[in-house]
Amino acid sequence: MESNFVDYVKICCRSGKGGRGSVHMHRAKYVPLGGPDGGDGGRGGHVYLRGNHNYWTLLHLRYERHVFAGHGQNGGKSRSTGADGEDKYIDVPCGTVVYNADTGEYICDVTEDGQVVMLLKGGRGGLGNWNFRTATNQAPRFAQPGEPMRELTVILELKLLADVGLVGFPNAGKSTLLSAVSSARPKIAGYPFTTMEPSLGIVSYRDGQSFVMADIPGIIEGASEGRGLGLRFLRHIERNSLLLFMVPGDTDDIRREYEILLGELRQFNPELLEKQRVLAITKSDLLDEELQQLLSADLPTDLPTVFISAVTGYGIAQLKDILWQALNSESNKLAAITSQESIVHRNKDLSALQQELEDEGEDEEIIILDEDEIEDVEDIEEDWEDGE
Repeated sequence: MESNFVDYVKICCRSGKGGRGSVHMHRAKYVPLGGPDGGDGGRGGHVYLRGNHNYWTLLHLRYERHVFAGHGQNGGKSRSTGADGEDKYIDVPCGTVVYNADTGEYICDVTEDGQVVMLLKGGRGGLGNWNFRTATNQAPRFAQPGEPMRELTVILELKLLADVGLVGFPNAGKSTLLSAVSSARPKIAGYPFTTMEPSLGIVSYRDGQSFVMADIPGIIEGASEGRGLGLRFLRHIERNSLLLFMVPGDTDDIRREYEILLGELRQFNPELLEKQRVLAITKSDLLDEELQQLLSADLPTDLPTVFISAVTGYGIAQLKDILWQALNSESNKLAAITSQESIVHRNKDLSALQQELEDEGEDEEIIILDEDEIEDVEDIEEDWEDGE
C-alpha cells in the first residue's frame, strides 16, 4: 500500500513567454497620416512557490508533474497592450526546500505560511512599433518579439518543522513516547522498523503551553551511507531545535549506542551536532534504582540525561521540564527554527543525486511537449472520441 506521506517530488516548471509587439498604422477617415499605434505585448506568467500550512506533505504534487504558466498575448492596435499570462502558484507545506534537479544546486526555502517565492520569471512582452517612432523614422514597420519562456526541473524536498526531534535505533520506544505525551497515534509493534514515515505530535505543557515533537524511522549503523531507512528521513531533523536521543535501558552499552547515533548525524550533516541534545534512557520500568545509579556512572556528562518509561509514565514529567527549559534557553531560541538565516543549505552531491531519485521513485524522465506537439495530441484525442 502506497503511503500518503510524500516528502520528495520532482516536477517540471515553465514560465510563460511574452507576447509580440504589434506593427499597426492608425487608419481613420479624418486622420491623415495617423502614424504607428501598435501596442506592446503582455508579459508571460510567473511561477511562484507559496507556503501553505494546510498541507503537511507533497502528496498533492505527486501526480502533477508539469506546472506551466500562461503566455502573454500579442499587442493590438490603438496602443492596446496584450493581456499578461496567467501566473501559477505551487502550494507547498512549510519547510519545503527546492533544488535544481539537473545540477543539485539549492534554489530556495519556504518556511512560513503565506511566504511567496518567485521560482521562474515570465518573459517580457515585446514593444510595439509606436515605441520606435522617431523624427527620421515616423512610420516604423517593425516591433519587438516577446522574450521566450523559461523551463526548470526542480526537486521539492520536505523537512518537517518541529521543536524536538526523536533520534534512536529501531525499537527504542520513540513511537511509544510520542503516543504517550501527545494525541498522535503512530504504529507501535514489537518488531524493528515499525515506523515507516515521520510522525508529528503536539506535546502539552503547563499553563496551556505546548511544543511539537517529531518521530522519524529508526536509525541503524551506516544510515548516513544509505543503510536502512534513516538516510531518507534524516533530513527531517535538520530543522528541529532540539534532538532527543533515546536509548533503551536494556542495551548492553548505552554510551556506545549514543556515540553511534551521534556519529551517523555527524556524517550526514556536521551542523546537526551544534543543536542542543538531551539523552533519555527508555524502558526504565525494567530497571530498579540501584541499577539506574550504576548505569548513570557511565552515561555522557555533556548533556542532560533522564530515565523514563512511556508505558508507566515514569520520568515523563521530568523529561517535559528538561525539554521545555532547553527549548526556551537563551542559546536555543524557538524563533531560530523558522529563521532563514539560521539554516545553511548545502547543494546536493551530483554523484549521489541519481541514486537518491531512484530510491524516491522520481528517476523517470519528465517528457515536455512543445506547443505544436500538444496540438497534435489534442487532434488525436478528438479523432479518437469521434471514433475515427
